[in-house]
Amino acid sequence: MTIDIVIRGGNVIDGTGSAPVKTDIGINGDRITIVDSIPVSAEQSSKTIDATGLHISPGFIDVHSHADGALLNDGQHASGIRQGVTTEIIAPDGLTLAPLSRANYTMYRWYLSGILGWAPENLDMSSIEASKKHYHQQTSCNVATFAGHGPIRLEAAGMKDVPLSGTTLNKAKNLLRESLEQGAVGFSTGLSYYPQSWSNTDELCTFMEVTGEFERPMSIHLRNHNGDRAFGGGGVPEAIEVAKRTGTKLHFEHYRTFVDSAGEINKLMEPIDKAKSEGLDITLETYPYPVGSSFPQAFFPGYFHEGGPKAMLEIINNQEKRKVLIERMDEISYTQPEHNVWTHIGKGGNQDIEGFLFSDLADIWKISIPEMMLRVMAETSLACGMRSAPSGNVKLWRQVEKDVMELISRPDYMIGSDSIPVGGMPHPRAYGCFARTLGRLRRRYNYPIEQVVQRMTQNPAERFGLKDRGVIAKGKFADLVIFDEQKINDRSSFEDPTLHPEGIPHVLVNGKLAVENDQITGELPGYAIP
Repeated sequence: MTIDIVIRGGNVIDGTGSAPVKTDIGINGDRITIVDSIPVSAEQSSKTIDATGLHISPGFIDVHSHADGALLNDGQHASGIRQGVTTEIIAPDGLTLAPLSRANYTMYRWYLSGILGWAPENLDMSSIEASKKHYHQQTSCNVATFAGHGPIRLEAAGMKDVPLSGTTLNKAKNLLRESLEQGAVGFSTGLSYYPQSWSNTDELCTFMEVTGEFERPMSIHLRNHNGDRAFGGGGVPEAIEVAKRTGTKLHFEHYRTFVDSAGEINKLMEPIDKAKSEGLDITLETYPYPVGSSFPQAFFPGYFHEGGPKAMLEIINNQEKRKVLIERMDEISYTQPEHNVWTHIGKGGNQDIEGFLFSDLADIWKISIPEMMLRVMAETSLACGMRSAPSGNVKLWRQVEKDVMELISRPDYMIGSDSIPVGGMPHPRAYGCFARTLGRLRRRYNYPIEQVVQRMTQNPAERFGLKDRGVIAKGKFADLVIFDEQKINDRSSFEDPTLHPEGIPHVLVNGKLAVENDQITGELPGYAIP
């Protein structure tokens, strides 16, 4: 018997929710060929891994990753693969780099540099098919992508606050259909971002009628810009209305409690459970941290974004226009900026301010917080990012973590890290989300390991149509994580966010070792999927 890789004696968690079973696994090429006791004669295999005392699960699937640019710049992607993430689903929130014409790629790459970093300049990103070539066997992990609302609207109507109708609407619909035909796993939108937020509910419904033809879901970051354009003022009511009108699948991004709503799970889930009881097909995702991360453009009203980065910098650098912009910041219902921290300061800015609280830096510079933000945006040409500072109330912080674990005990939940692996002080979720959930929080709140693994593997694979992934079985792709269930733990923190986790010695992607003995191997076996 010839077997490429034998994994012996591990406790196999197959991803279906079944309890662990001690057995061997055999791999040939990129597929699992044996899940059973393997004869000793198979020791002639080219590689044997002793997994005695360890657990083996399907590779983790991150359903919300902003690693679009990071993967293009460094396909090894240690921040994700060292956590056991074998598949990244990129382009959540409608923020991504394809399908875009050359001119629009150049502009939107700049606009998104605070979140995605500076993706390589000379790439063909004119279609989903073209973009997939830049990831296929160029990355340590598999890469799947949403069809992003941002590029589709940008290609149809430019960076302008205009309704889609007639020719522009038809162009957008055709781009969406083409993207789905080329393998996009759903339609994503983020209604705090542009050009997405210039849409209204009717536009979202039109897009979802197309997406529904492919039986794919809408992944939505809820609206807090331009609520007057939305059914019910935006938020959960708008998302549910789109699903009701179109009869399509709905996926809520990063849906959880926060410090100011800690413990209020029943209130949080009431509209979701009501909609599900009426027949809507809804899934959700979360991550186990009390605060989020974004870029500072999200604090400013829609008119500021028209025309893209050049026009935005013209406003920032004009004293009178900057004054008006600051006065109009309260037109949106985004979070207050003062409790944010700089995570990423690009070229032209002072990297020493990474990690500074907005209010502290404004005090040092003796200017207002909005003036400080705009100064940094000008110095970096918008290539800057931030995250919120966690509450000093550890009791409420712990309650949010407890809430997250209770939420993922529901069968309709999964994990999306919302990773932004950019800058010197990124949100620690980029390096620790999956290890934190499966390690310290699972142990702290005593959830079954097979349940937590299922939410990270089979649930996302089935929801987003990732064929032959998410479970361990004969004939499935050999995406596997070998870990110590007692030692697996995140090490990244808000003050030291780029530390890799511990307790995950081996990770395989398509039958190749991407991590071996806690070290990345240099292999780039990831596929562009599905």
